[in-house]
Amino acid sequence: MRHLWLFALVTLTVSFACGSPPQDSTGGGAGYYDVVVYGGSSGGVIAAVQAAGEGKSVVLIEPGSHLGGLTSGGLGATDIGNKGAIGGRSRDFYRRIADHYRKDSSWVYEQKEDYKSNRGYDVDAEFMWTFEPHVAERIMNSLVEEAGVPVVFGERLDLAGGVRKEGARIVSLRCESGREFSGGMFIDATYEGDLLALAGVSYTVGREANSAYGETLNGVQTANAVYHTFDLPVSPYVIADDSNSGLLPGIDPNGPGEEGSGDNRVQAYNFRMCLTDAPQNRVPFTKPAGYDSLVFEPLFRYFEAGYDGIPWGPTLMPNRKTDTNNRQGFSTDFIGENYAYPEADYATREKIIAAHLEYQQGLMWALANHPRVPEKVREEVSRWGLAADEFTDNGNWPHQIYVREARRMVSGYVMTQHNCQGGEVADDPVGLAAYTMDSHNVQRYVTKDGLLKNEGDVQVGGFEPFPISYRSIVPNKNECTNLLAPVCLSASHIAFGSIRMEPVFMVLGQSAASAACLALDKGLALQDIDYAELREKLLADGQQLDWDPAQN
Repeated sequence: MRHLWLFALVTLTVSFACGSPPQDSTGGGAGYYDVVVYGGSSGGVIAAVQAAGEGKSVVLIEPGSHLGGLTSGGLGATDIGNKGAIGGRSRDFYRRIADHYRKDSSWVYEQKEDYKSNRGYDVDAEFMWTFEPHVAERIMNSLVEEAGVPVVFGERLDLAGGVRKEGARIVSLRCESGREFSGGMFIDATYEGDLLALAGVSYTVGREANSAYGETLNGVQTANAVYHTFDLPVSPYVIADDSNSGLLPGIDPNGPGEEGSGDNRVQAYNFRMCLTDAPQNRVPFTKPAGYDSLVFEPLFRYFEAGYDGIPWGPTLMPNRKTDTNNRQGFSTDFIGENYAYPEADYATREKIIAAHLEYQQGLMWALANHPRVPEKVREEVSRWGLAADEFTDNGNWPHQIYVREARRMVSGYVMTQHNCQGGEVADDPVGLAAYTMDSHNVQRYVTKDGLLKNEGDVQVGGFEPFPISYRSIVPNKNECTNLLAPVCLSASHIAFGSIRMEPVFMVLGQSAASAACLALDKGLALQDIDYAELREKLLADGQQLDWDPAQN
């Protein structure tokens, strides 16, 4: 979900500087659509466009006021691994990005030939994988406009029984405004999975124990958490080395738990900041009203223990901008402060988002200004600021918090570590995943030696792209026969860490829509369609379903 100030209970009629998608004009009354897509994430946009391309009536409902989710929300450093795994409309999106940046007019704060991606991407290639947020949003808006998809902004699903079913079939969803959307097929393309939960579909939150699926990288991970932690001694107590003074904020007194055991903790969220060092476009970091220096005490002590780096990870975007992510032991991830988010009501989520924003604003101000931060760090951080031409309706901060993981459906096929590493291969693929098994830290805890550590970070790769099962994006038939979940799909925590990349969500959004259209045409439940027929359709549309190293 989006920031509290972006929510509205009626359809917004905002005119976007980067181009407006078509607005739905049916007013507040009920409407029927062949396919109802809830959530304007990148996967939701592609799902809606695919359904419209198949000649179906479709509506895209976005609770906030922007399309594209994280793709237009600051995550311009595309995470995927082997790009050959991406096909279909997802690949076309990145082709459109490249088309945009081939134009000299697209370069304002630097020349095209001066852009040097620190990910090795070629600005003259057919596809481009780094981009500015407003460019991504403009392309997302263009996609729905070209397809003629009506977009309804500012309508949130009523969490108090907003899904009406007849047997195992969804008939309609109701928003908080009272507006209802009836449909033949429904696609939950949100990061939170509210629609699937209200539809009575099984799901889980948190980390399974390793024993649940015979994995080794799930559950509590202290031994594997060797990155992005404190590798110098830092005291966790309010008064350094005095355990009687209490713990500093953000440290779990009950952690870490037994190695490999399951819990309901969720990997950390943050905002993927779009920063710039172009003076004419730079907005300096400001101290938030609720700034509390005690929150950043572990960072100050880390510097004082000898850490001399800058705790952020900037990837260079065009026009002297960045996608800046978490890095090191204390950074932009607000560790341990999001556990309630996945199943929370809107008001609670808004408070959690606001707390994350205040934390990250305070962090950036401290890095640029606090006297306990080394001078060379302050000088470097002060060279940067928020990009004035990004997120102009949101104080130049991303409109989308990075919900790395929330609910995950539990269906007849759960993607696991075994799929990632090739020990098990799904025989009904609807797309490929190609990223390292990746989890950000989940908690801060005190070691037996009385020192501060982070827990939960896992980064294990070295495997080829692997197929994602169709059964992992549809619920069990007895629970719902006309709902697909291409984002909150059925996967263990650690397998989801590999799958949960924006290009993959777009791939799965397209496949979900194709399956929905096939089920409509055949008059079947989603679980009963002929996979061979679906596969033929997906391949015809350019989807990558099988990995052949010799051809990629």
